[in-house]
Amino acid sequence: MNQPFIELSDVVVRYGGDGRGTLALSNTNLRIDEGDFVALVGPSGCGKSTILKLVSGLIKPSSGGVFLAGREVAANRVGIGLAFQNPTMMPWLTIRENVMIPLKIVEPYRSEYARKKKGEFADRADAMLAKVGLAGFGDKRPWELSGGMLQRASLCRALVHEPRLLLLDEPFGALDSFTREELWEIMQDLWIETRPTVLLVTHDLREAAYLANRICVMTARPGRILEDRDVPFLRPRTVEMSYDPDFAALVQAMRRRIAEARTEGGVSLADTGAAA
Repeated sequence: MNQPFIELSDVVVRYGGDGRGTLALSNTNLRIDEGDFVALVGPSGCGKSTILKLVSGLIKPSSGGVFLAGREVAANRVGIGLAFQNPTMMPWLTIRENVMIPLKIVEPYRSEYARKKKGEFADRADAMLAKVGLAGFGDKRPWELSGGMLQRASLCRALVHEPRLLLLDEPFGALDSFTREELWEIMQDLWIETRPTVLLVTHDLREAAYLANRICVMTARPGRILEDRDVPFLRPRTVEMSYDPDFAALVQAMRRRIAEARTEGGVSLADTGAAA
């Protein structure tokens, strides 16, 4: 078996150090190959975002192992891109300058930033903006753009430094349905072109089926992977395809599985940290 790019092995995460804190993940196992696109779905509070934090190195497991490109996350320097529900643009910077932030802080770009920020790096940011339909908006300030436009710029910022790993935490959740579907198409095009490994957290099952190659359903807290299902639809996918019977059947199957997952987490008063 080939070595996975991301691996969670019997991971347990408990928030709180007194042994009575919240048990977020219990014996969680997950393997993702490089270049794959995986969506995590499940009941609220099941630990989806906790998995993103583990993979990014923001938190450590209470027990078990988290590996990235064959090494423990803390010992690895794999380039990571991040996009969240709130695009969190710096209001005093232009859109171009916001997109270039990873180039300013991530090696090997950081050491060249002062020399290239007005030339090569600005051109790189403008090229990314053009790919998502924001050509000519580089000099605008964040307050001059709509929410959908800001999320497009956020995707540019997440990918401008060509990361091997892209972590998406409900990046389209705050948008209206029409804008959300537009951004699904853009995200798919960007993934097809650059092929980073993507881990997407979402509550939108149509979004998961449209974007991902695999959908992992998690149990209620304490979370673990209950089902890992391949998405069979060929790419490029279209919004129209999401209304086909086979697509709808997959979404409904996932919806039923999540309903079942609400009762399969085994939450106890001790797990949640509640008083006995």
